[in-house]
Amino acid sequence: MPRLSRRNVLRAVVTGAAVASLPSGSWTQETPPLKRKGNIRQSVSRWCYQKIPLDKLCAYAADIGLKAIDLLNPDEFEVPVRYGLICSMGYAEGGEIGSAMNRVENHARIEEGFRKYIPLAAKAGVTNVITFSGNRKGMSDEEGAKNTIAGLNRVKKIAEDHGVTICMELLNSKVDHHDYMCDHSAWGVQVVQAVNSPRVKLLFDIYHMQIMEGDLVRTIQKNIDWIGHFHTGGVPGRHELDATQEVQWDGVMRGIAATNFRGYVAHEFVPTRDPLASLRQAVDLCDV
Repeated sequence: MPRLSRRNVLRAVVTGAAVASLPSGSWTQETPPLKRKGNIRQSVSRWCYQKIPLDKLCAYAADIGLKAIDLLNPDEFEVPVRYGLICSMGYAEGGEIGSAMNRVENHARIEEGFRKYIPLAAKAGVTNVITFSGNRKGMSDEEGAKNTIAGLNRVKKIAEDHGVTICMELLNSKVDHHDYMCDHSAWGVQVVQAVNSPRVKLLFDIYHMQIMEGDLVRTIQKNIDWIGHFHTGGVPGRHELDATQEVQWDGVMRGIAATNFRGYVAHEFVPTRDPLASLRQAVDLCDV
């Protein structure tokens, strides 16, 4: 499908009350699409911009030099393609944050979801689908690792056969997701190394790992072969990537670029100001 014009998107999608709900001054139809340096392929997480229609978000993302939209459901996989983008991380019924791969009783359900949705992801050009470890709930990290390895081994061939990467997300258990098991990079790396598939990797959420362990650039560079995707978010608060945050984002991006990583870095922060202006500022900052 050809790329839709911004003017047509506004005319067909953003009308009436929808226009009034969108931030003003963030986007002009006449501005030509920006060309980025290309060292970091940037994306944006859909859930942070729920009040903006997906078509509008895709059109704006394309205009400011993004390459993809993150965290879409299967019925949305093909929307970014209209704007010359892809979905860089999709949902495929890979479990929930609190209950996923570390429980053997979840494996059949997750496998069923992946068998149904990974072929659809591949057809739509979706590069990655997400999964989680689940919470400890009294389980030891050793038992959880064994179970998670077994679960990922069970589904890895589905991903390999379709050229889609299953990414297990690293999350913090200190602030946002208490009791989550895959809360340190060492545990996650141990698991995906044991699975040993080019289509099973980690989603390294920089926000979460700054909270849990810091030492971002060295950790990323040491383990880059086992990382399939990145998320951003200002620390503390998971808001804009600005001067109020403790992470030097351009430095982290240079550290990623130095590895020749060719996956995606998706912005996953909750804007507190004009959301599209905040997104543009983050993309500018990370364009190293």
